[in-house]
Amino acid sequence: MQSKSTRNWFFLLAALLIVSNSACSRQTADIGSAQAAENVNAAPETREISETLALIEKMPDSTLALNQLSMLYIKKARQTGDFAFNTKAESAVNKALQISPDDVPTRKLQASLLLTFHRFAEALELGNKLQKEYPADSFIYGVLTDANVELGNYEAAVAAAQKMVDLKPNSSSYARVAHLRSLHGDHRGAIEMYTLAARTADPTDREAQSWCIVRLGDELLGNGKYVEAESRYDEALSNFPDYYLAVAGKGKVRAALNDFSAAEKYLTQAQNRVPNPETTVMLGDLYYLMGNKEKAAQQYALMEMVEQKFGMAGDQKQLALFWAGQNIKLVEALDIAQKEYGSRKDIYTADVLAWCLYKNGKLPEAKKMIGEAMRLKTEDARIKYHAGMIENASGNNREAIRLIEEALKLNPAFDLIQAVAAKTALEEMKKNTKV
Repeated sequence: MQSKSTRNWFFLLAALLIVSNSACSRQTADIGSAQAAENVNAAPETREISETLALIEKMPDSTLALNQLSMLYIKKARQTGDFAFNTKAESAVNKALQISPDDVPTRKLQASLLLTFHRFAEALELGNKLQKEYPADSFIYGVLTDANVELGNYEAAVAAAQKMVDLKPNSSSYARVAHLRSLHGDHRGAIEMYTLAARTADPTDREAQSWCIVRLGDELLGNGKYVEAESRYDEALSNFPDYYLAVAGKGKVRAALNDFSAAEKYLTQAQNRVPNPETTVMLGDLYYLMGNKEKAAQQYALMEMVEQKFGMAGDQKQLALFWAGQNIKLVEALDIAQKEYGSRKDIYTADVLAWCLYKNGKLPEAKKMIGEAMRLKTEDARIKYHAGMIENASGNNREAIRLIEEALKLNPAFDLIQAVAAKTALEEMKKNTKV
């Protein structure tokens, strides 16, 4: 159910964008022999896929070949952003499991794909089983780190990441440590580890290198260092041209610097390559601030329609956050946030739930939940802004001012619309409070 809904988001939005003269390729999910006849001039990865498909035709019961096919599809998905390749990878893994249910490489690939499809509880369960059987396998600890982070089990995530680094200090383990440092408010430590991750990435895998560089850029962007962030995105694009994550990053930086024309160009390019709710909403916000309310409304409506009809069940934080920010469908937004928090207690889900509770006038519950969102002391401007607004509504004006000032100092353009609201609210608070 989840994999189908995720795929539908990309496919339907792509189709809608094509109508508006946008380009986004659609791939089928079949693992059929028809794919074996690839263009001989295709990229190396595409040729490898064709060769592996041909091998599977000759050896249909080869788990080794099916695993190789799955890994190639996963790599292709990373490179292109085309989520359909992950669906193909899942099909290959499922077929391999039918042949050999206990095959370890296949089960590891299955765990990785469960994370990709946001089936975090299942990934954690499988990761724990694999860890008991193979306690010295660093890859398994990566699965445990990622699953525990997404589920909000941060102590377990830290322990798994440390074990991963101890077993195999490399780009993959350094990147996970960097993310955990960022979550715990250690910006300098996160920068250090993302830099190390980029330096130690496989030099022949330009996408992997660029992914680390983009993550470094994201960390800088989130801390208001826009020029440095853009430099990292440019570096990623130089290393891996047209990389959709770096293109989106460029759009975010240009928007933060009020270069709306360039921001529109980059965000549109990113959306055409890999449509997702965040890019759609940001484009809508951009159009709104540029005075084109009709285009803004089209983007917002597109995001709502696709997320409501085809969004992944239990993974609609962006929709709930959007509705709460727009002060519309607040009951529905709260319902989404509560359901998601019921199964996924990470700090960002807690933040969205706190915001939705606040918007529905449930202040005691909102204050408790924002405390959950802030428990790691994460340096996140949006969370600080939400906390400030909740404190203000609770009558704690001085604390509200402190939090919102911190949010705007950390990242003055943390959200194109809400940052403006934060500045307006702060001015009003200062008028009504003797600081």
